[in-house]
Amino acid sequence: MAPLTFIIADDHPLFRGAMRQALEGIGDSIEILEAGDLVGARTMAAAHPEADLILLDLTMPGVSGLSGLIAFRAEFASLPVVVVSATDDPPTMRRALELGASGFISKSASIDQIRQGVRTVLDGGIWTPPDVDLGSEHDPEIASLIARLQTLTPQQGRVLGMLAEGLLNKQIAYELGVSEATIKAHVSAVLQKLGVDSRTQAVIHLSKIGAEVLHQTE
Repeated sequence: MAPLTFIIADDHPLFRGAMRQALEGIGDSIEILEAGDLVGARTMAAAHPEADLILLDLTMPGVSGLSGLIAFRAEFASLPVVVVSATDDPPTMRRALELGASGFISKSASIDQIRQGVRTVLDGGIWTPPDVDLGSEHDPEIASLIARLQTLTPQQGRVLGMLAEGLLNKQIAYELGVSEATIKAHVSAVLQKLGVDSRTQAVIHLSKIGAEVLHQTE
């Protein structure tokens, strides 16, 4: 098997250690990178374009609900994202997959299940915990919001993720290496697509998708 590079993005060192143990059993040549927040994860992914997969926690610093997933998928479209979370209810799993995750691994999963999930995604498949019925979205407001989010361009997705982090337009412009006027245009487009009037409303709407996640961290 060719060398594999994984990024573990989680703010709990003990859990990163458990994930490392699981990943090290997948192949003979494994490189594992670790990040404790979203900024660190983005830095790792940018510095290692050869990475095969990132395991992304939903509740680490810099992440609001599924905003981290949206931002990551927008910025690193070719890097498969497996969401790892203690919030493993079917709605959260389904919404994560609809927003671009390649898999969902519960933090209560066994090492064998983690390895099986990672191997499935590496082989091009989609992984969710076995025997889980993802069902369908019963909340029409959430279903509409997810459909609107799916229309965002990659750059708009990155901007929305940074809005969720609380960054100002000038900070986003600096991060993306563009003018503040360009960011204002992106923000206006995002607000229009989401059907809201302000960046605050956009972030509030975004948090609704991960309501279960946010509730467990309060």
